[in-house]
Amino acid sequence: MAVSVCTVWSNLTIFCIFIQVILVTSAISATSNSTASGKENSTNRYNQDNCTPTEPSVTPTELLPEASQPLPDSGTLLLSVIGGFDGLSHPSPSLPTADNFDSLFSQFISFIFDPEGVDEGLPAEVQASSGYQFGDVLATAEPSGQKGIFYLPAHGVTADCVNSSPAVFLKDQTSRCSQRLALDGDCSSLQALRMDTYANVQLLAGRNADAAVVPVDVASVILQSIKGAQTELTVSDGEDFLPVRTTSSGCANMVLKAVYVIKYKSSGELVNASVSLVLGFVNTSRTHNSLQQEFQVIFQADGGEPTVHYSGNPGYVVGMPLMSGDRATDGISRSINLRDTLSLLQSTEDQDCLKGPHQRSPVLFGQDYMSGCTLSLEDITNCSLVSQSLLNVLRGPNPPQYVASFGNTLLENVLDWVPIKSNMNPTEVQSCQIPLALHLEIEWTKYGSLVNPQAQIVSIREMIETNQSSLAPLSGGSSIVPVRSSVAFIPVSAAAVPGYRAAPSINAKLPFDFFFPFV
Repeated sequence: MAVSVCTVWSNLTIFCIFIQVILVTSAISATSNSTASGKENSTNRYNQDNCTPTEPSVTPTELLPEASQPLPDSGTLLLSVIGGFDGLSHPSPSLPTADNFDSLFSQFISFIFDPEGVDEGLPAEVQASSGYQFGDVLATAEPSGQKGIFYLPAHGVTADCVNSSPAVFLKDQTSRCSQRLALDGDCSSLQALRMDTYANVQLLAGRNADAAVVPVDVASVILQSIKGAQTELTVSDGEDFLPVRTTSSGCANMVLKAVYVIKYKSSGELVNASVSLVLGFVNTSRTHNSLQQEFQVIFQADGGEPTVHYSGNPGYVVGMPLMSGDRATDGISRSINLRDTLSLLQSTEDQDCLKGPHQRSPVLFGQDYMSGCTLSLEDITNCSLVSQSLLNVLRGPNPPQYVASFGNTLLENVLDWVPIKSNMNPTEVQSCQIPLALHLEIEWTKYGSLVNPQAQIVSIREMIETNQSSLAPLSGGSSIVPVRSSVAFIPVSAAAVPGYRAAPSINAKLPFDFFFPFV
């Protein structure tokens, strides 16, 4: 018979089904040979206790017949295999070599960046609309007149940059990758490091090929020195800062960072686009012939309210900027501009305090920071004017008055905002005092349970140090006086205490006749 009775547990069900399939295929072969043999094929006997074959009599070729064969018993399951493909195995993968590496890389990179098929499954009216939909790949107008795709460099399988990451509508993205350098020839010949490569981009306002062209405008260009100091450059129309070779192993004006800001309408059409670039100096002898680059795309609704980013939920996250603002009639007013938030001076030791422009760095939670600049005594002709100018440089153009206690504090909850206390009151100044240091002392604590504590700011103090006497002794015989700005985060969390100071006592009261009639 071709029927096997197996009494097994649930974890052996699949195994028994596989044995039954083998029995059925054996019955097919046995039925086809029954007329020639003249007797029933009984060589396949199976132990009903453990469902294991004892005397296999069919070959693997007979188990997979090429075509269906009729059976006299209509209740028997019929299996057939067409063709000779090994359905239970996978072909061996190709080993990467120097000859086929490029083909294998292009084959498997599509699993990481796949711009195809983004419109599948959408309604017909959505596909017919001219504006972009969420997840659509941004299109560009190529110089040849063809429709292209807006790609940004990103790391692929390795950390090296590949131009296979398309910019997707309404998806903010940030990528960092390493660009290989070969400075054998002119630095300007490297397209990936040129400013015009990322500035001369023509985006299409919609998905159609006949959509309006939206050029990418250059919003700002910042030059970064080898020590990290940044200076904003004035860019005129059509001016490009091409890479220039400075030494045998170094180049200047190479793109380190590019940030795209794209504004769109509610219909999905692009309104305008801008890019902010950071250029810097690269020395291949120190960077091992590689350059770290960063690219970012930000989408903003045109005419709508700007997106307010929080720094935690609810507690602050280490490395996120502090939320700051000023007091208003209906609560707290907060600015999203970096220059109007709580920030510190970002300059090198040779930066002049009275000569701008000055770059600022936001105060990041949990990260102590120190920077400074220099003050020349020869520039102090009007003491009161220099004192106020230097104080504005240390504090910033529009210093905030309040800091949020949590990372997601609402603007209308005034009591959840901590005021910034300062030890300097301009009305109490008797004589001219020059600020020489600004230090922010921020105290924070862990709020909530010990399992998931949340960081909360409890107080913030601004301490300004001024000269108590003449500035000449402070310079050490020179005409230069150092000025510092710093921030320090001080944890003030109390030590954890147990929930019960003493072991609980059992106070059990029984009724007077509880043991009746035994007592």
